[in-house]
Amino acid sequence: MILVDTALRRRAEANNPVKVGMIGAGFMGRGIANQILNSVPGMKLVAISNRNIEGARRAYQEAGAENVVQVKRLDALEDAIRAGQPAIAEDAHLLCRAENIDVLIEVTGAIEFGAEIVLDAIAHGKHMVLMNAELDGTVGPLLKAKADAAGVVLSACDGDQPGVQMNLFRFVKSIGLTPLVCGNIKGLQDPYRNPTTQKGFAEQWGQQPHMVTSFADGSKISYEQAIVANATGMCVSKRGMIGRDHRGHVDELTAFYDIDALKECGGIVDYVVGSQPGPGIYVLGTIEDPKQRHYLNLYKLGEGPLYSFYTPYHLCHFEVPLSAARVALFGDAVMAPIGAPKVEVVATAKTNLKAGDTLDGIGWYMTYGEAENANVVKAESLLPMGVAEGCVLRHDIPKDKTLTYGDIILPEGRLIDRLRVEQDAYFVSS
Repeated sequence: MILVDTALRRRAEANNPVKVGMIGAGFMGRGIANQILNSVPGMKLVAISNRNIEGARRAYQEAGAENVVQVKRLDALEDAIRAGQPAIAEDAHLLCRAENIDVLIEVTGAIEFGAEIVLDAIAHGKHMVLMNAELDGTVGPLLKAKADAAGVVLSACDGDQPGVQMNLFRFVKSIGLTPLVCGNIKGLQDPYRNPTTQKGFAEQWGQQPHMVTSFADGSKISYEQAIVANATGMCVSKRGMIGRDHRGHVDELTAFYDIDALKECGGIVDYVVGSQPGPGIYVLGTIEDPKQRHYLNLYKLGEGPLYSFYTPYHLCHFEVPLSAARVALFGDAVMAPIGAPKVEVVATAKTNLKAGDTLDGIGWYMTYGEAENANVVKAESLLPMGVAEGCVLRHDIPKDKTLTYGDIILPEGRLIDRLRVEQDAYFVSS
């Protein structure tokens, strides 16, 4: 932030704002639009794409934008940007190809469509900030490799808990400690929640029930911790993570982990339910130097060998524009995979499923996601949650069984399945 706010101020003073395009205008997209338009000098939201065009218009209107123009061609979009007119479009590919956009923010939460858009953005030399852990956790390593080859930055975002963890992970490393646990603080974990049980909460906050369900049933946190693992090289200690219920402070978690086991596996991602300060994140680290341990004890972090660091909040859309600035101005990814997948998210039956059933999506009625180490996923041919929707069951599946590719028939012609095959082949050969 110390660098980013100064750099943005200079862009504002030079009347040369960072030009941002946003794809997706749902609940979170509207918050991002409002933030950029009203609170981020030196940045301009020049265009919004949404498959329902009225959603894009609403995002601008709620943020107070005037003279919004709908465009259907690339030249019209470029003209609007040059004229300083906020532009909306149904066709997201226009934003991917517009020369006058510096960085894109993808906020769709969709996997198949999101993959299509990211590939087009990369092909046209666009940096991209993903607020889409589901896509990142399914084919993020391959997309990152493609972005690197094209010389563009593909990044997760600040504000959401994975990015907050990564910022703290980088800080802990920068002061000389070795991070061994990256953790997420949850208020609720129940794998059997569904859109019916979450309907009232969703309506209270103006969100969609299946999106709320993905948080409650553990699918979302599985994706969030998977992408942290893929960006840090960490693993999970067991399928689904440990996920303790601990109603005390996160500092007390230092007593619950076996440091030798953590060191042996290179660190783990995890979560805790009910701890304070929620809904933040924590990183537990260690250091061998006894002199530095003495100083850490003096500074009230205890005697070790594990030391607790935490951020007591995550502010989602408030921070996402800062991610776009980091990418556009410094080429600094908030978080991105460092190589082959370390952790994947697999689909587990939420209820007894029947042969011939067509699986619904993330946060719906039929499956929940669990984080599992990628080598186990490959060895057991487990079904990634990100490809489960639309698959047809070959036979009955009992509740709480993790699905495999042998249990399902894949839909034909999907991009995400081709990308999964390509990702497997790429990291075998690289």
